Amino acid sequence: MVLGLRVREIWREAVVLAATAGVCLSGGAIQADGTLSAPAAGTIVTAVVSCGLLPARRRAPLMVLLATAVVAVLLAPRGWLNPLIEAPVVVAAYSYALTTSRERRAAGVVVLVSAVLLVAATSSWAQASWQDVSRMGVVAAFPMVAGLLGNSVRHRRAYLAAMAERARRAEDSRDAEARQRVAEERVRIARELHDLVAHQITLANAQAVVAAHLFDVRPEQTRKSLHQLVETTAQALDELRATVGLLRQSGDPAAPGEPAPGLAQLPSLLESFGRAGLLVAVQEEGAARPLSPGVDLTAYRIVQEALTNVTKHAGTDSAQVRLSWDRDSVTVTVVDEGGGTRTATDRPTGYGLIGMRERAAAVGGSASAERRPEGGFRVRAWLPLSPGEAKERTDDGEAGDGS
Repeated sequence: MVLGLRVREIWREAVVLAATAGVCLSGGAIQADGTLSAPAAGTIVTAVVSCGLLPARRRAPLMVLLATAVVAVLLAPRGWLNPLIEAPVVVAAYSYALTTSRERRAAGVVVLVSAVLLVAATSSWAQASWQDVSRMGVVAAFPMVAGLLGNSVRHRRAYLAAMAERARRAEDSRDAEARQRVAEERVRIARELHDLVAHQITLANAQAVVAAHLFDVRPEQTRKSLHQLVETTAQALDELRATVGLLRQSGDPAAPGEPAPGLAQLPSLLESFGRAGLLVAVQEEGAARPLSPGVDLTAYRIVQEALTNVTKHAGTDSAQVRLSWDRDSVTVTVVDEGGGTRTATDRPTGYGLIGMRERAAAVGGSASAERRPEGGFRVRAWLPLSPGEAKERTDDGEAGDGS
């Protein structure tokens, strides 16, 4: 591939040099009286020397331009410098304007070269006819036109390069945004799975413990506990299936989904904890107000996670859920009075409280968790009625915990 590009570059350069030399020699064949004859020795030397300098125009464009101009002035026929003979100068002027970024300097150099060529093409103004004047004007104009063309091409290339770079950055930005959205969706699904598994498996474990404890002494109660265990695991499988359904590809068959849970499903949630041996009292302060779907789900998940932590860690059979309604927010508080087999600082770091804080922050609220001075643990979450009504709020203090 690289070799092919190199060969094409060499071939293109050879064509440019051959064409330039041919034009220069053709100009030398035209005599002052309009007749054609063999080019003079000066013209041949001009073509050979100038074209020999042109391959270096990309590395040293200014030096090549000045050198070709000097060769044209010194070796071309004096007083009969026609536009064709100065073809190497035109090519050098184009390359200089194309490669340099100093526009004023490039314009000054090209104008100077054009003036020098104009003087070299002038034999005597007194004897000059209008044809001579036209020829001298073209001699002076050719380098300037080549310079303007090279400058225009350079600007065009810079514009196309800027557009390509802008398109590349836009593509990178879209890719980064897509990756961020994928990461956010992954975190959301992971949070849902954590809440689901932590809640249902904790209940199933508690019910299995009760069944094992009563297996020999109270068979009827054991049968009831096992029946509740079957219901709990069946519900867990249904919720897990619905959550994993979010991972389907866009072309996969759509699976029927259930509405996202909210505070309206709070009684059934508390009933499931009651079957596991945890009695939960609910207290409401203020008039209940409608919540946006996202805030409603967040409130439900925070209560679920907090009660799951009580079941796993608190060592008590009772807890309290308090909902305090304000004009534009609701405060959810979950309190237990258990001593716990392990304190909050002794528990291994998990993702329960992290998930609660992330959920609350996602809707513009906040969440905190702390041990109570009188014993037990308290989880408190402040949530706006809708994400757009979020206000600044400082937490009373947060203690680390996890499921």
